[in-house]
Amino acid sequence: MNNVDSSSPSAKAQIGVTGLAVMGSNIARNFARHGYTVALHNRSIAKTDALLENHGNDGDFIRTETVAEFVEALERPRRVLIMVKAGDPTDAVIEELADAMEPGDIIIDGGNALYTDTIRREAAMSARGLNFVGAGISGGEEGALNGPSIMPGGPVESYESLGPLLESIAAQVDGEPCCTHIGPDGSGHFVKMVHNGIEYADMQLIGEAYDLMRKALDMPVAEIADVFRAWNSTELESYLIEITAEVLSQVDAETGKPLVDVIVDAAGQKGTGRWTVKSALDLGIPTTGIAEAVFARALSSATDQRAAARGLSSGNLGAAPADRDSFVEDIKSALYASKVVAYAQGFDQIAAGSAEYGWDVDRGALATIWRGGCIIRAQFLNRIREAYHDDPALPSLLLAPYFREAVEVGIDSWRRVVSTATLLGIPVPAFASSLSYYDGLRAERLPAALTQGLRDYFGAHTYQRVDKEGTFHTLWSGDRSEVTE
Repeated sequence: MNNVDSSSPSAKAQIGVTGLAVMGSNIARNFARHGYTVALHNRSIAKTDALLENHGNDGDFIRTETVAEFVEALERPRRVLIMVKAGDPTDAVIEELADAMEPGDIIIDGGNALYTDTIRREAAMSARGLNFVGAGISGGEEGALNGPSIMPGGPVESYESLGPLLESIAAQVDGEPCCTHIGPDGSGHFVKMVHNGIEYADMQLIGEAYDLMRKALDMPVAEIADVFRAWNSTELESYLIEITAEVLSQVDAETGKPLVDVIVDAAGQKGTGRWTVKSALDLGIPTTGIAEAVFARALSSATDQRAAARGLSSGNLGAAPADRDSFVEDIKSALYASKVVAYAQGFDQIAAGSAEYGWDVDRGALATIWRGGCIIRAQFLNRIREAYHDDPALPSLLLAPYFREAVEVGIDSWRRVVSTATLLGIPVPAFASSLSYYDGLRAERLPAALTQGLRDYFGAHTYQRVDKEGTFHTLWSGDRSEVTE
């Protein structure tokens, strides 16, 4: 066990980690494995000692018990990574650290913080001469240990000191680290939030694909696992497709049934998906696929309502598809097209957030750092990277030549899947909403004209015309003549 003597003047750590639950412990070990001396701190000293006992041979660690001892163990500028529960606990730790630190030191929040909290914290720490970095970290426990995708936001000068450390422990793809400076204050946590929203949509779409094979085609779970395993060698290659095959292949040792059949069908959520949807509403961005994924989890957890509603009529249902293999291919195409929509909506939200807060986020750089380490890593992120390289101001990912062609090739399959699911009474909210978004985006005229007319009728909200400039109102309660506002 390499427990460095913190009393030695030369024994200083390059990075400190406070909060040594699994994520914090793993990222501390990751730093140590890359040759950095890591100062360790946890409110419960037992967790510090457990890390040192079980993994002390991963590298050089400095054991500390108090915040003062922890801060003193760090070289200047001090760099402290906080890995504690988001919310009040994070604020408490930040305040305690700030009181012990000096101007120029860096506090990094590596948790899933709400980006508006990060904006507030960065302003407060800046006023005290400290650098505050909100760093989104994706990859779960495995990524934290072996290489996550890291999305740090905060002062540029802090990245000059912190960046090399983060880039060295991040996942590497084609020799490039899956870490880059995102932008000022809350930008890092904002893009991590949207990343998680895309993750919600991705998992919901995968779930709907599984459900269609199970219910519409009556396929055994083991065969569905084989389908996902095969799909992972195609353009659908991704971490989530890979582990879907693993989960579906797992057999419960106690019952002998597929594990998926003994898991309660009520999906949990920690809040980042809801944050994404709330932010999208505030920004006026239609992230319909992400929203449906969030609502699908909420519906799955409404167990009392679902139990009471099981006797509701389904109406006359249609016939199952006659050609199983053909319909499986249709599902594959619908899944790919809907995934493109989810990413397109997510990147639209990032662009809107960047404009709203003046962050100047590079969407192509995000696609680059999401190629490895993170949960939504996928082969087609290389295509997204290329799309934004070719046109940094791309209005929608769906307009990039590669994705436009990919969706157009699969559009008939997409429609067959949604219509078949509807006729069979199988819910596909993410597939259906993604298709409706696509159709709405490409429509020459939308019924919003009628909406504006109705708004003008009951609230004098005015409207514009297609044939001349200006803002207009019809005198609905008068002679119904039109006036210019």
